[in-house]
Amino acid sequence: MLPIKTFLTLTFILLSLASTLAQPVTLSDEAEIIVMTMSPGQEELYSAFGHSALRVRDDLNGLDIVFNYGIFDFDQPNFYLNFTKGKLLYKLGTAHYSRFLRYYMSINRTITEQTLNLNPTEKQEIFNFLTENAKPENADYYYNYCYNNCATKIRDVIEQSLDGRITFNYNYSNDSLSYRGLMDKYLHQQPWGDLGIDFCLGSEIDQLADGPAYMYMPEYLEIALDGAKLYTDSSTVPLIKNKKIIHKATDQPNMASPIRPFHIFILLFFLVGIITHRSIKYQVSYRFIDGILFGVTGFLGFTLLLLWFGTDHLSQYNYNLIWCNPLNLLAFILLLRRKKQSWLRYYFNFYGIALIALIAFNAILPQQLHEAFVPLVLGLMIRSFYLGYWLKGEKK
Repeated sequence: MLPIKTFLTLTFILLSLASTLAQPVTLSDEAEIIVMTMSPGQEELYSAFGHSALRVRDDLNGLDIVFNYGIFDFDQPNFYLNFTKGKLLYKLGTAHYSRFLRYYMSINRTITEQTLNLNPTEKQEIFNFLTENAKPENADYYYNYCYNNCATKIRDVIEQSLDGRITFNYNYSNDSLSYRGLMDKYLHQQPWGDLGIDFCLGSEIDQLADGPAYMYMPEYLEIALDGAKLYTDSSTVPLIKNKKIIHKATDQPNMASPIRPFHIFILLFFLVGIITHRSIKYQVSYRFIDGILFGVTGFLGFTLLLLWFGTDHLSQYNYNLIWCNPLNLLAFILLLRRKKQSWLRYYFNFYGIALIALIAFNAILPQQLHEAFVPLVLGLMIRSFYLGYWLKGEKK
């Protein structure tokens, strides 16, 4: 769900922390398996949702290492092709705890640790699973924004290693949020990132998230673990033995950009209105505004189609294609020709009607229009009906 620049930035930082894990060892009885949760940050989009990792600590064996599912290697073969196709190849990496901790303290994150209430056999099972999966031949996995990320991986490791003998705390699911709604909770200070996510990701993420689905967010994984129960042969015990805050972040000022997408698009809307008024009054065509509106939205529509049919991630069934119609680009090109196609005015009229329907029924659509796009869609609608009217006059 993240731009390539932020992906690469995070990877560069985390790869510098990664170290080679020693051969698997037999953990002592005093060993601990600890879930680490790093709070969200607002400096960059990639940090807005927080992060999860697993720590294995065994002082008797001199072992204190963090297993981190949030790493990818941009030196991998065909990295950029795989990124474009939505096949984001991530890997399970390792880092010494002290270095990992220093990094997240340096960027002012609250760091919480939850120690799992496990017997030696269960600890060894998780450790063996992690060390086996951290081997180079096993470390890679295909990342998915909602279904296969740093938090869901940890949930699955714990659940699978303990043979499903766990019930998680799902009290938070009373919020009745969709996957997109969960993302929105963390993006108040990232308006442009929020806009990009809402534009690129389709209606699949608008389905309501159930209890387990919430755990794709690190903070909800932490909550689910807090009240989780572990079933043993003779009793039921809390899954979390103890919890502590290792580092508390200091309060930071609001870093949201004062210029928000809505401000830009409302200005564009008024510009379209003024230009269209002048077009009617003075019989002057302003093709540059049509290029901005129809050329750009048509190009973006082709991009959305590529994401839909050419990738494996969550861009299918994207209702933004209603207003970002790829045919807009063709219509604009034909509009520049001296001899206009007879069907062109029907296209613009039909497109304008589709935009009216989009605005009218937006509240009941599976994927709702981002509020910042509303003035843009209204501008497209005004210009579409104007062009339909103008082309009708051209044919006389």
